[in-house]
Amino acid sequence: MTMAVSSPTKRRPTQGDVARLAQVSQAAVSYVLNDSPGVVLTPETRQRVLEAATTLGYVPNRAARALRTSRTMTVACIIPDITNPYYPWLERGVQDVAEAHGFGLVVYNTDGDAEKERRALHSAREGRVDGLIMTPFHVNAETMADVTGAGVQVVLLAQATTAWNAQGIDTVSIDNVAAARAAVNHLLDLGHSRVAMVAGITGTPPRENRVLGYRKALAEHHIRPEEQLIRAGEFTERGGYEGTRELLRMRPLPTAIFAANDLMAIGAMQALREAGLVIPDDIALVGFDNIAAASLVHPALTTIDQFPQPLGRRAAEMLFARLEGFETGPAIHNDAQFELVVRESTRRQQQA
Repeated sequence: MTMAVSSPTKRRPTQGDVARLAQVSQAAVSYVLNDSPGVVLTPETRQRVLEAATTLGYVPNRAARALRTSRTMTVACIIPDITNPYYPWLERGVQDVAEAHGFGLVVYNTDGDAEKERRALHSAREGRVDGLIMTPFHVNAETMADVTGAGVQVVLLAQATTAWNAQGIDTVSIDNVAAARAAVNHLLDLGHSRVAMVAGITGTPPRENRVLGYRKALAEHHIRPEEQLIRAGEFTERGGYEGTRELLRMRPLPTAIFAANDLMAIGAMQALREAGLVIPDDIALVGFDNIAAASLVHPALTTIDQFPQPLGRRAAEMLFARLEGFETGPAIHNDAQFELVVRESTRRQQQA
């Protein structure tokens, strides 16, 4: 009878193996691979360590590092809609920075639902992550205080408020009020005086700030807002479609629509086409986010670009500044860049 002999499992390379091959101390390997600040090594030493690690196929053992540092070596990104193309780009920016620091990333999708937000925060509070980055829809300062009180560092993708500042929570975002105002001013400057808005979920910060920007633009042009021209709904194509269908029952019709995000704008396009209306000849349209589809739909969509990947990187850099002790002061807010991108959904009327 022939017995099968299993081959020995290949041993995972260690920092000691890297040190022997590079002919340096294990401490030097640790300094190089962990990019330790304040440690001076020659470029030749760093190069030998990196080449040895590559040759051996060395992969850092995150679990061992977590035991040494009493950390999970993981951060979380809590987002409201993983199916919205804006958020994967945001998450990519966070991931780039997390990986550079040797951390893993967990992504929670909440569907903009208050209970799912609560469960994601509970998971973070229970010690599963060292820090989190979040786009808050329903969370309040009291709930977030439970998270920060458990030692979890937090950066919110939101505009600064007194409540967040009081909790010592850093924030980063574009100025949603100013961005919405720029979008609506673009329409008003083209001669539109009856501008409607499909505005998103009532009570959520993106919706409320963008509605405020819409109102400010109207006020600057001495136009009294009509409440029936603002339609609530999901931040989805269906929400934009249904909100626009409601607007099309009005008389007189609006001559332009501002959508709170690009998915809603794409839904609005469908409703306008079904009604036999031509964009922008009959009704002009502006979105928000500049997702990839905005330049591919017909007509191409005028929108606000808020550069999600750099925004994600900025949020993660702020988070790691706290985690690594480089930032220890009171809460800070960073303003991110936005840009109005003018395309065919408004351009034709502009050229007339």
